[in-house]
Amino acid sequence: MMKRIFFVLLTLVGLSAHAQQYEINSPDDKLSILINIEDTISWSAKLNNQLVISETKVAMILSGGKNLGIGAKVKSESRESSKSYVSVAVPHKDSKIEEDYNQLTLSFKGGYSLLFRVFNDGVGYRFVDSNKKSRQVVDEVMNLSFPANTTSKFPQEESMYSHNERQYLDKNVSDMQGSDFCSLPVLFQTGGVNVLFTETALHDYPGMFLKGSAGTTMKTQFPKYVLEAVPAKSNADRNQDLVSLADYIAQVSRAKEFPWRVFVITPEDKGLVESNLTYLLAEHTVIATDWIKPGKVAWDWYNANNIYGVDFKSGLNTATYKYYIDFASKNGIEYVILDEGWTKSTTEILGFNPDMDVAELIRYGKEKGVGIILWVLWKPLDDNLDEILETYKSWGAKGIKVDFMQRNDQYMVASYEKIAKKAAELELLVDYHGAFKPSGLRRKYPNVVNYEGVQGSENNKWSDLITPDHNVTLPFIRMVAGPMDYTPGAMYNANKDNYNIRWERPMSQGTRAHQVAMYTVYEAPLQMMCETPSKYYEEQETVDFIAQIPTIWDETVVLDGKVGDYIAVARRRGDIWYIGAMTDWSERSLELDMSFLGDGNYKAEVFKDGVNAARMAEDYALEQISVSSDTKLTIQMSSGGGWSAIITKK
Repeated sequence: MMKRIFFVLLTLVGLSAHAQQYEINSPDDKLSILINIEDTISWSAKLNNQLVISETKVAMILSGGKNLGIGAKVKSESRESSKSYVSVAVPHKDSKIEEDYNQLTLSFKGGYSLLFRVFNDGVGYRFVDSNKKSRQVVDEVMNLSFPANTTSKFPQEESMYSHNERQYLDKNVSDMQGSDFCSLPVLFQTGGVNVLFTETALHDYPGMFLKGSAGTTMKTQFPKYVLEAVPAKSNADRNQDLVSLADYIAQVSRAKEFPWRVFVITPEDKGLVESNLTYLLAEHTVIATDWIKPGKVAWDWYNANNIYGVDFKSGLNTATYKYYIDFASKNGIEYVILDEGWTKSTTEILGFNPDMDVAELIRYGKEKGVGIILWVLWKPLDDNLDEILETYKSWGAKGIKVDFMQRNDQYMVASYEKIAKKAAELELLVDYHGAFKPSGLRRKYPNVVNYEGVQGSENNKWSDLITPDHNVTLPFIRMVAGPMDYTPGAMYNANKDNYNIRWERPMSQGTRAHQVAMYTVYEAPLQMMCETPSKYYEEQETVDFIAQIPTIWDETVVLDGKVGDYIAVARRRGDIWYIGAMTDWSERSLELDMSFLGDGNYKAEVFKDGVNAARMAEDYALEQISVSSDTKLTIQMSSGGGWSAIITKK
């Protein structure tokens, strides 16, 4: 009955005699937000006086008949502006971020408020409820509306029980049905303007999905609060059946700041990649961070432990992983991961596989200057968190990779933070795999150094979906939410016409230079090297180039880019600049403006497509060129190709 009453309220049209309007603009006055208050709350957005978000109604339905945004009566308003700089502990994009915004806070009768914070590149809003009594959130409403002819890059889901690893489908918003729903982030394009929607400051609250509706309106969808989950019949160690769900989405027992709903709004595609809104709107850091050491990881699972040219049988055994450690040590790679198979079983994660002496591997790694990261399934970790992490710490492990969460209901979101907090106390890194997108936790707990929630290179083992087109879509959508564990570094590279799906010797689509460029283009403080060390030894020139590329950055400048077509990014770490460029299946020429460089002359070590890369994707060339801030550098990329440079002052 409550939902039916609410629907009637939302369908009221026209402003009542008591309607109130509020406007707040971005610091540069280009983005304008108009809020209408009558019995309900709605808002819209214009960029350069062009409507980009139409009347969008927002509210929260709580138990006990107390609703936020229905029967809304403004008690007071307050405004503030801020311009400062934020230092980032583990900078995946920029080590210092300018934070420049105007904020409007509307306080309502009933003890709640609604905040709008407007930046030059977007806006966030959130509800804040001062009520300290226990209550349930039955639903959160955002009827997100767009002008006619709005299109979307839509990460369509089949179930909210999901790894959130999707392709981005081209869809007209007006064509979507109620059965069409997506995970976040999602990109909308209207009148030449990009509107990317996601969320941040997500704590102890379910993650949001969006679903189709009538006309050009999208509506919210949330996983219900889980009352009971049991092991599934298939792969019971990692999959669950949610057998009992509540009729609400969250339980709240205190005053609550709800998540920020974030809209990155920019006419230039490159503005999506440069945006730091999801970080700026996240909760501030609460831990010491001087112990956190980002870096690269030699990864075993992608290549199925297939090493060769050795005098022992490769596989899940001590000798194989000492080989990985030796490779990492020789090439300055900070970590080796022990992925699935190192434990006694996938649910008995305090004991070792009898063929693997994990304590000896950790000791050997320490001797060689290489840290060990341990893979675990989420469910057994969640069942015995403190003992497991304290034990791993006592062994000398440096971090954990947590896998197969597949949920983002309230319990799961809270579990992410519980794991991050305990790991931080023990100075352990955390990489979330089988995960939803980054939603602000990495700022509060910077030991959370990466998230999957992306359809990455591991899919090469069983599908043909990871194309160069997909790869140059990710930076403009998924990466806007935060770092992504795509796991690059494939050395078996193929063109479109000779790609084959192979489980134990997977190959990538696109050229060798396309893969190398990912190490600069893709943000990942903990960045995998997915190929077998045996193959890397045969490709030492490539490894030598990749090994020089950092995983954290002081400054990012997007030189050029178009969603799904190409991207060129310059990043600085210390005094050295790095450039990565990637294209889709179209051969492409780009002119790069090097004015981001300082005064003086520079030399650039270049890794580019070879002259025969269109026929043999593994063909590449190395060269050295001279550049300066006056240089307009034309680069060529083959079909599915790439281009990289490491630039140092002469």
